[in-house]
Amino acid sequence: MKLKSSLCLAVAIAMMVGCAEHGNQNEIGAALSVTDQQSASHWFVDGEQAVQSSLDLFGSPANGHARNVILFVGDGMGISTVTAARILAGQRAGNPGEEHRLSFEHFPVTGLIKTYNTNQQTPDSAGTMSAMMTGVKTRAGVIAVDENALRADCQSSQGRELVSALELAESRGKATGIVTTARITHATPAATYAKSPERGWESDDAMPAAAREAGCRDIAEQLVSFSVGDGLEVALGGGRRHFLPQQEGGRRADGRNLIREWQAMHPQGNYVASADELQQAPMQGPLFGLFSSSHMAYDAQRQDSELDQPSLSEMTALSLDRLATHKQGYFLMVEGGRIDHGHHAGSAFNALNEAVAFSDAVRVAMDKTDPSETLIIVTADHSHVFTIAGYPTRGNPILGKVVGNDEHGEPASAPLLAADNMPYTTLGYMNGPGFAQREGVGNPDERKEMPVKAGRQDLSQVDTRAPGYHQESLVPMSSETHGGEDVGVWARGPGALLLSGTHEQNVIFHVMARAAGLLPQSSGE
Repeated sequence: MKLKSSLCLAVAIAMMVGCAEHGNQNEIGAALSVTDQQSASHWFVDGEQAVQSSLDLFGSPANGHARNVILFVGDGMGISTVTAARILAGQRAGNPGEEHRLSFEHFPVTGLIKTYNTNQQTPDSAGTMSAMMTGVKTRAGVIAVDENALRADCQSSQGRELVSALELAESRGKATGIVTTARITHATPAATYAKSPERGWESDDAMPAAAREAGCRDIAEQLVSFSVGDGLEVALGGGRRHFLPQQEGGRRADGRNLIREWQAMHPQGNYVASADELQQAPMQGPLFGLFSSSHMAYDAQRQDSELDQPSLSEMTALSLDRLATHKQGYFLMVEGGRIDHGHHAGSAFNALNEAVAFSDAVRVAMDKTDPSETLIIVTADHSHVFTIAGYPTRGNPILGKVVGNDEHGEPASAPLLAADNMPYTTLGYMNGPGFAQREGVGNPDERKEMPVKAGRQDLSQVDTRAPGYHQESLVPMSSETHGGEDVGVWARGPGALLLSGTHEQNVIFHVMARAAGLLPQSSGE
């Protein structure tokens, strides 16, 4: 699977963070592959061996060819989040909730994914998504560079860049797309197209001068100049501020308007900034959409305020309609980015609401694709310290206070009281900012402007099911943290069976590469 010539190696390296020129399949007449250093990594080798072991176990039925690949990443969507979101969706449908299944829970293959970074037991999104996209596990905080690169050290990352599955797909003539509710320069989407030793370098204002002088480029600039194959067909999300100069309301210190630069580079393309513009955009030409200055609104906030932002389902549907017109197939990454942010704010209402919206987007993809030719993988980059506990009776509101059963096993008439003689909720956090009660739906990120209030509170007169309620936490922290346990993976389509069992996170890349024929010797070659 190594590069076959010095020309191919030059093309691979030319795409990396420190270079001004980019390789293009149409110019060299050959598909991109991974670098020698990438394929020699023990993580890469182990990932290949894991896939081969699954093939040896399951045989040819596991080795079908996928014309298309869709990777759904629920950012922060740990197992407890999936369970609670399932119950919430079921209760909104008028049922007890526990018996419900989210869209992807109907997939025939389920497994577990280990999420640690090479330098952290509990991971961050940059290292985890880099593993999924490149087949190589790496450090927390870095984007698609290997574990020998030091965080925020430009020179140490040069020559250690990793080629992503999206780049491989694009170089082989497939259409490619990125959809997210977070900033499109945020860690998870960035790992599909960028190389950086620091996830925070979303625009040049955050970069030290030494990094720029050494040849590193900010993530927004890398997105706009991405030119593998014929470039991205679709890129939709938030983060407009990183593409605009400070004098135009953005954050860029170099004075560049990268949106105008993208439009000049793609005269047949369409830039959109609202849900209405997205719906009206012509089907021809590449599509670039930035729908907010920072992250897109939480789904509940978007609906309550009637913001002119598309839903994740709408972005997914329109992206698939465009990508499906390409004869060579496509690779699409869809991130439910705000599940994670709801948890960080200690807002179970918003985290779970985002997870349900994410499930709805997966349903759109299920309805629009043929499982005989499209591999759909649904997973998370990491979990959160989010718990479901307290012996509530069956069907008890998942966002409510714990009401147990009486001595006959029937629902009690009042919430249970803890040893401190106060009621408690089913959902809670091990750490985080703790209890708060905001008015209305609003933006749960406002919690960070309020004092940390960890520990027990008297919830007797508090509506814990309200959108503005933030759960109690045990350990006081300004922001709730990720969890280190395994996350789920659900899959259907060619190659899905390869994800059955417990795997390292970087194996996801190898399953996608094998199923879609993204590397020499892969299925479909």
